[in-house]
Amino acid sequence: MHAFRSHDCNELRKSHVDETVKLSGWVHRKRDHGGLLFIDLRDNYGLTQCVFDVDSSCFAAAEAVRAESVITIIGRVKARSDETVNADLPTGEIEVYVDEMEVQSAAGDLPLPVFGDTEYPEDIRLKYRFLDLRRERIHNNILLRSNVISSIRRRMTDQGFTEFQTPILTASSPEGARDFLVPARQHPGKFYALPQAPQQFKQLVMVSGFDKYFQIAPCFRDEDARADRSPGEFYQLDVEMSFVTQDDVFNAIEPVMVGVFKEFSDKKITEAPFPRIPFKESMLKYGNDKPDLRNPIEIQDVTEIFRGSGFGIFANMIENGSIVRAIPAPEAGLRSRKFFDSTNDWSKKEGFGGLGYINIKDGVPGGPIAKNLGEERTQQIIDQLGLGANDGVFFACDKEARSVKLAGLARTRVGEELGLIKDDEFKFCWIVDYPMFEYDEDNKKIDFSHNPFSMPQGGMEALETKDPLDVLAYQYDIVCNGIELSSGAIRNHRPDIMVKAFGIAGYSEEVVEQEFGGMLNAFKYGAPPHGGLAPGVDRIVMLLADEPNIREVILFPMNQKAEDLMMNAPSEVSPKQLRELNIRTVEPPKKED
Repeated sequence: MHAFRSHDCNELRKSHVDETVKLSGWVHRKRDHGGLLFIDLRDNYGLTQCVFDVDSSCFAAAEAVRAESVITIIGRVKARSDETVNADLPTGEIEVYVDEMEVQSAAGDLPLPVFGDTEYPEDIRLKYRFLDLRRERIHNNILLRSNVISSIRRRMTDQGFTEFQTPILTASSPEGARDFLVPARQHPGKFYALPQAPQQFKQLVMVSGFDKYFQIAPCFRDEDARADRSPGEFYQLDVEMSFVTQDDVFNAIEPVMVGVFKEFSDKKITEAPFPRIPFKESMLKYGNDKPDLRNPIEIQDVTEIFRGSGFGIFANMIENGSIVRAIPAPEAGLRSRKFFDSTNDWSKKEGFGGLGYINIKDGVPGGPIAKNLGEERTQQIIDQLGLGANDGVFFACDKEARSVKLAGLARTRVGEELGLIKDDEFKFCWIVDYPMFEYDEDNKKIDFSHNPFSMPQGGMEALETKDPLDVLAYQYDIVCNGIELSSGAIRNHRPDIMVKAFGIAGYSEEVVEQEFGGMLNAFKYGAPPHGGLAPGVDRIVMLLADEPNIREVILFPMNQKAEDLMMNAPSEVSPKQLRELNIRTVEPPKKED
């Protein structure tokens, strides 16, 4: 018999009754029933109930062993009586009567228990992540992650994609988030950067004559944490294809997304082709460019109805450049006034001026706005929005950017409060037709809005003849249930168009040569039209695991301050190491009391 086990802890069934078996694992839970002691033994695969009779030679040792100790047992498989069968366990029809037990490793006092679902503070969970990972939910999330990645790889290779690995030590990029820098010992005063994404390298793979590339790529960005973003590092399905249009990219990735989500979820899933929503339409209807399409509410612009109206607050704001967006609230008229007032209070807590509203009860519009706006204009709103006899509507009035943001946030809140968002489906869409440029109010200049390496729609002619703010790009995002899974683009493979686009954004040709010379130089020697995208693996698993925070699907995540509490990173290094790197540390200025 094997030194540690003949079977795993999820393997034994009624067919094994009367066999002598050896199992190894962790003491998950102990229950003392007088003359019998029960230990649930756990390994990576599952649980088996082990029984120690008071007459057994190892009963005393079993009594003394503590939870999470690692033990090996030898015993006989017996069928459970009908009344003790545990239908929730695959091994629930049997138990093992133990004849021998060996403690492989004794556990001390636990800083957090593995058995049960008790919530513990994040700092404790991350410091003792190796214990946290033994807990069933987190353990299963990590196994799910592995299976999802395997599925993605299989689906990509089945479509003829080839996996390559791009460099980890590379050059710093002026675009995007803040780089993580690595000092170059052999080149004093110079630094490598960890890649924010393999963007330039994967494009160079296409220039090198390869056709369909993918990689489960590690990416590094020195940015703050949030629920759907891990600080420091993350993984993405990096994809690039040659001689493709935007449609070709969509047709390649949609079957992968649909297939993976169907494989690992029982929820309803948007079938290909996914809806395509222009950026401008998304900002109008949903108040953002990552809409949750499970929410049926669509925002509409009603500025002209309020212009010059008797509702003086909005009318005056419109004359000073504000707009009004309306957020329907289906059957909110059946709610009390508290619902409307609490939503207005919520908007103020979010930093806005508040939300006006009209409350319709049995076909009669009520509230200050309806009273001052007048019957005719109120009916125009009802007709435009298709409001019913017991619906409500909220209004966000402010300068465009703030009005759009408030309307988007209010759409989500109203949808949640009214129970309109279904939890049993994954709704995908593409956001397309992003503007190539935007106006940077802080620096009073035109800059890139999304991805500087994308091809402008209309090419050089569009850059030379259109207002830059009217130029659209072949840029696109995949969105699922309000989560952005991926950004992508058809790339700008023409050096002349690239120089022109960067020039509009204020970069001289010399700067472009200096910062992106490797890729720009490669394009001068024959670059195919190419495009790609990079869905986030962490976010995909987070959705499939139905977890609200991305840290729940990452093996060893950092905390929100980008600290690894388990390994004590980042940490100070020795003066000798700093001298080898020709580096001195500078203490940050002390804060005044």
